[in-house]
Amino acid sequence: MRALYGTLATHGPWAGWAIVLALLLTVPSLAQTTATPISQTQGLPSEEAQATLYKQLDAQTETLRKQSEVIKTVAKLIGPAVVHIEAEVPNRRSLQHGQNGLVEEAGSGVIIRRGDKHYVLTNRHVIRGASPENIRVTLADQRMVHPLPMHVWEDPETDVAVMEIDAPNLVHARVGDSDKVEIGDFVLAVGSPFGLSHSVTFGIISAKNRRDLQLGGTGVRFQDFLQTDAAINPGNSGGPLVDLRGEVVGINTAIASNSGGSEGIGFAIPMKMFMQTAGQLIDKGKVERAFLGVTLERGFDAIMAGELGLSRPMGALVKETTSGSPAAEAKLRPGDVILAVEGAQVLDDNHLVNLISFHTVGEDVLLIVFRDRKEIPVKVHLAPRKEYERE
Repeated sequence: MRALYGTLATHGPWAGWAIVLALLLTVPSLAQTTATPISQTQGLPSEEAQATLYKQLDAQTETLRKQSEVIKTVAKLIGPAVVHIEAEVPNRRSLQHGQNGLVEEAGSGVIIRRGDKHYVLTNRHVIRGASPENIRVTLADQRMVHPLPMHVWEDPETDVAVMEIDAPNLVHARVGDSDKVEIGDFVLAVGSPFGLSHSVTFGIISAKNRRDLQLGGTGVRFQDFLQTDAAINPGNSGGPLVDLRGEVVGINTAIASNSGGSEGIGFAIPMKMFMQTAGQLIDKGKVERAFLGVTLERGFDAIMAGELGLSRPMGALVKETTSGSPAAEAKLRPGDVILAVEGAQVLDDNHLVNLISFHTVGEDVLLIVFRDRKEIPVKVHLAPRKEYERE
């Protein structure tokens, strides 16, 4: 688990919580309870009074117990698809000194099915550089399997890893639509915190679109994390974040913590972003990212927006274009504000980079650009990023 050191509204089927909690605060009416002399009770309820309280509690918590069945059902659905992972990975310090050495990492993962094959999704930092024979995947029924040879893929720029496994009677999870996740949605985090496999914690989505996290020099360049207060601890890395439909909406990846343990701020890679990367790794064995070719104005503020004719900062302001790039060919120019990519509103500079990078190389993409106080459509033909990045 990567840690960042130093650094409900009720709705739907849960609306009954407020009413039930109010009922829990009520006390038996004196008219309904036979008074017992204080000298005889010594401050303790009689057996009759205790039985009455248990009966009241049973009635008052009926709604809560019915609603908690949802969480139990989700846990039963997702549990068999969650795995514990142990990997012997190269020791960075040993490698720096020209020595060979392995260190053990542990984390979590979740099984999905793609076509007729099964894959384990996890974080790259859990299995970083490990060979298949040095990766042990423990299934929910305690069987241990290794990934298939030559079928382990990693992407350091997103911290995504995917492994193909083959065994009888594998149970897979459903992949959800992370684009539909909203702040306040209930979620469960499942994994192996501190090696305690198949632990389940509960919380909400507390924020979205976290894109500027400092992840300890891991090289995770493309970020768009979901934030949750469901408890995530070391060992949860690679495990699923699951919604109340029982579908995986994220892969738990990092925490913000001064102690190294959960402090109520955890981060998960959205499944759309994860699967875009995992799909390329499975199909091509590598990730090919698209490139636009613009340098963006990081200091784009309200004053600059007003001067351009915008009511507030929005989108991404072009500072310059790369010669010969798709942006230059499309005649984008300094002062343009890119507001949308293929209908998706651009929230900020990092969001634009993500939107472009996860489109297909060679694809024609429609931009909405704010220029000369009006919006205009601009079509660009995306090129491979590797052709333009400096060595």
